[in-house]
Amino acid sequence: MDLKSLRTEAKEKLKGYCRVCPVCDGRACAGEVPGMGGTGTGVSFRNNLIALAAYQLNMRTLHNAKDPNTEIELFGCKLSSPIMAAPMTGTPYNMGGSLSEKEFISMIVSGSKEAGTFGWTGDGADPAMYNSGLEAISFEQGHGIPIIKPREQKVIIECIRQAEKVGAKAVGVDIDGAGLVTMALKGQPVGPKTKAEIKELVAATHLPFILKGIMTVDEAEAAVEAGVSAIVVSNHGGRILDFTPGAAEVLPSIAAAVKGKVKIIADGGIRTGVDVLKLLALGADAVLVGRPLVVGAFGGQTEGVKLILDKMSSELKQAMILTGCNTIKEINENVLYRA
Repeated sequence: MDLKSLRTEAKEKLKGYCRVCPVCDGRACAGEVPGMGGTGTGVSFRNNLIALAAYQLNMRTLHNAKDPNTEIELFGCKLSSPIMAAPMTGTPYNMGGSLSEKEFISMIVSGSKEAGTFGWTGDGADPAMYNSGLEAISFEQGHGIPIIKPREQKVIIECIRQAEKVGAKAVGVDIDGAGLVTMALKGQPVGPKTKAEIKELVAATHLPFILKGIMTVDEAEAAVEAGVSAIVVSNHGGRILDFTPGAAEVLPSIAAAVKGKVKIIADGGIRTGVDVLKLLALGADAVLVGRPLVVGAFGGQTEGVKLILDKMSSELKQAMILTGCNTIKEINENVLYRA
């Protein structure tokens, strides 16, 4: 399988939902939610890519970084790279339904494991979405991370218990899903959480707890005070609130405030390993990739997911060679060019 044939197959299977554009920048699918686009004008989706593109790199070749190591350790596990699969759900109404929820998330989790990293799983109005993720994680002996919508506290805790039973490596809530209308329409309300409520969830499990959807310094600091193990700097792929900045735009100030106190993961607009390098240089410890892996799964199933992740990891390693970084920990703001 090659990238060209994968994209051709994905374009056919995703017809009417994703155009598999040469550059996945949200222009053709603006406002298509449900679908693969960004909400409203699509500005939040596009801002993720614009924010990344604003950064340039210092090319360095007088050094000894000849064979960089892309491995990281996260939640007590060694991963082949800092690139993980973002939690995604809704194959019938977001992706056209040629793959079932169960088939799709199984490909994401299995393909990620084969690439040596984690596949994260999501949640939605249909219980089959969260349950399919748990099944996929269980099948891979707990090698995955389920993320729960910001439901009522008792419901979240029930979902956490299920995650513990399948041996998940961590668990979390995507707090940026607080405004999802589809959940309310299905009689499953979601909403914001207080710091006290997050503390309650952290205390309810022995697993590392992740809070996904942090976009401001004050909320990053509140998450740390609540005791979370990791935050994800994310605007939910631009699918929740129009006119938010891109993740790469707010990441430096968040990292300046909480780096070292909590693991910082970032997502939004990642299309290459060079994008990964930029986010790591801006303060992330790891990243999540979303839409490219939808194309990978629909175009090439488990093998397609692995192909996309391996490609990005190879691009990251090449970028590390050309910026003088032997390890992920050596990637810092010095690789970024400032006029």
